[in-house]
Amino acid sequence: MPDPRLSLRGVTKSFDDVPVLRGIDLDIGPGELVCLIGASGSGKSTLLRCMNGLEPVDDGEVRFDGVDIAEPGFDLAPIRQRIGIVFQSFNLFPHMSAYENVALAPARVLGETDAARPRIEALFNRFGLADHMTKYPDQLSGGQQQRVAVIRALAMRPETLLLDEITSALDPELVGEVLDVLRKLRDDGMTMVLATHEMGFARDVADRVVFMDQGVVAEDGAPEDIFSNPKRDRTRAFLSSVLR
Repeated sequence: MPDPRLSLRGVTKSFDDVPVLRGIDLDIGPGELVCLIGASGSGKSTLLRCMNGLEPVDDGEVRFDGVDIAEPGFDLAPIRQRIGIVFQSFNLFPHMSAYENVALAPARVLGETDAARPRIEALFNRFGLADHMTKYPDQLSGGQQQRVAVIRALAMRPETLLLDEITSALDPELVGEVLDVLRKLRDDGMTMVLATHEMGFARDVADRVVFMDQGVVAEDGAPEDIFSNPKRDRTRAFLSSVLR
């Protein structure tokens, strides 16, 4: 097996003395799509934010390509270009067009303006939004806005993509178009970690499913094992409640 792209060892994180992550050990291989599942409050979102340094860990290691990015004083700016993150809320600037929203970071961070345009236009075309580049966020559906948010992350040419419940704010009929984007990225070999409540997607598309419970990795395995033959009672209880 190739060396992991991301490797976490003994990661802990508390907020106001309340433990949220309680010693996370987890490896993400290059090209893997790993889905994090679990009840709200189980630590999925915090774990994602610790993976690219948006939240500093209290203890433990977060290694990206073998380098511990959780070391105090580590320069995270270059890492955040390599590890993109997309949130549940779209966070698009309402006064800027879809294209301008996407082009902002490459211009400011990478110094790319005209050079980035062909790449950005290709992304809009690939994900079915070529006719919407000049529209403003309030002229787009929720699904279209979330696809723009994914394109914005991809425009920075990340090697790994973290996705935090990116379909949970969408109407059910819009979820499919966003998940189709993730399927295409998986086919491209993008390394992705996705916190999700979309159990069907996790079962059908993920390489691995990680069930989190009360800040720990309670179970980690292939989708067919997690969904068809979970080892832990807590996993079985959670899946029974969400798959009714």
